[in-house]
Amino acid sequence: MKTNAKKTAATALACAIALTATGASIAQAQGGGTVAPAPTSPAPAPTTPSGSWTVYKKATWYGPGLWGNETACGMTLAPNMIGAAHKSLPCGTQVTFTHEGISVAATVIDRGPFTKGYTWDLTKKTAKKVGFLEVGSGPITAVVSPPAS
Repeated sequence: MKTNAKKTAATALACAIALTATGASIAQAQGGGTVAPAPTSPAPAPTTPSGSWTVYKKATWYGPGLWGNETACGMTLAPNMIGAAHKSLPCGTQVTFTHEGISVAATVIDRGPFTKGYTWDLTKKTAKKVGFLEVGSGPITAVVSPPAS
């Protein structure tokens, strides 16, 4: 008989925990009333800024040997600069790069890459922040947000 008492106690405890999790009281359940789960907020859906688009393209990185030179967008390329080169996007276009779950926001500051098959040239600092420096080149996700007009 002790086994049945333990099972009954365990069942009662499990029911109490379940009722507490739903926001209902034991009194509500015993009174025969309907027990509705506590309202929950839906998880926010991942969004991209209005007018943005996502692309999955190949990238590489650049910098050493070019530091001190002027970029196509009129900036001086420096070792600590966060930015990217693209062949046709306007200077100032905001791009969020993601590689293996790590993201970094950058701005189009230059033209390139000029290696066939690549869409993006990340500055060395951008590549390092997104965890792409050791990889050197390969696919990357980019959310592109054009500059405000």
